[in-house]
Amino acid sequence: MRRRAFLVWLAAGASGAIVACRGEATPTASVGQTPTLPAAQPAVVPTPTAVPATTPVAATVTPVPTASPVADFLVSLYFLREERLAVVRRPVTRTPRVGTAALEVLLAGPTPQEAAWGFTTEIPSGTQLRDLAIADGIATVDLSGDFTRGGGTASMRARVAQIVFTLTQFSSVEAVRFRIDGQPVEAIGGEGVVVDPPPGRAAFEDLLPLIFVEAPGPGETVRSPLRVTGSANTFEASFMVRLSTADGTVLYEGPAMATSGSGTRGTFDLTISFDVAEPVDGTLRLWEYSARDGSEINVVEIPLRLEP
Repeated sequence: MRRRAFLVWLAAGASGAIVACRGEATPTASVGQTPTLPAAQPAVVPTPTAVPATTPVAATVTPVPTASPVADFLVSLYFLREERLAVVRRPVTRTPRVGTAALEVLLAGPTPQEAAWGFTTEIPSGTQLRDLAIADGIATVDLSGDFTRGGGTASMRARVAQIVFTLTQFSSVEAVRFRIDGQPVEAIGGEGVVVDPPPGRAAFEDLLPLIFVEAPGPGETVRSPLRVTGSANTFEASFMVRLSTADGTVLYEGPAMATSGSGTRGTFDLTISFDVAEPVDGTLRLWEYSARDGSEINVVEIPLRLEP
């Protein structure tokens, strides 16, 4: 077995809270930065990203490189990649209704670049967000009837999971109640994907890849030290991590470990130091060595822009 006994991981950093504003989640501040909010609102601190059936792990919220002074927040969008949930992160304009903003860009689907990286969506084109309200840990989302159009059980479960994971990235949301065209529903589509009681992330854990990266997202510009968070269900909780440049130069490679494995999903929170002389394209690669034959399995690759 090509495994090494030591680990490279750090416990999750600070946890945070999202406060309610007009029945909606308030955006999360970038790390080390407090947004300018109306005087009546408390300061916002970094918010943990929840993972199924485990203690939430804090997701890094980084400043978005942009020429616009108002696009200040990164939100996670949950699409599919190789028929499993996968994360991209997008900037959204500063708004107290960040949950609505996140759902609207999710419903619009992957960008051409994200599609080129292999991201897809099961949410039908034309699906509209009619309303979103958050209270007592439950997000009630009202979608147009297009959401139930076409697809079998796998497609219906995936599209529901996309909504659930996107909304439960906010600490004020634990589960999601669905309405279609204003009417409460107990199941989605003719295949009857049950959504009553309101489901949370644990209901769709089987749709996660065995190594699931929450942050960073593909295409992000990152600097050293790079923080990598997510969850994994690998043999003996161990896996490998490599950061390299586009020309193949390895900047970091080493073993890592989740909080649990071998049938139980655990979280991980890693910090990787690297050094580049100028901005270059790079790839973050995570994988597991097969206990049977030593081959690389459960490979995840995330394209990044590396800056000094």
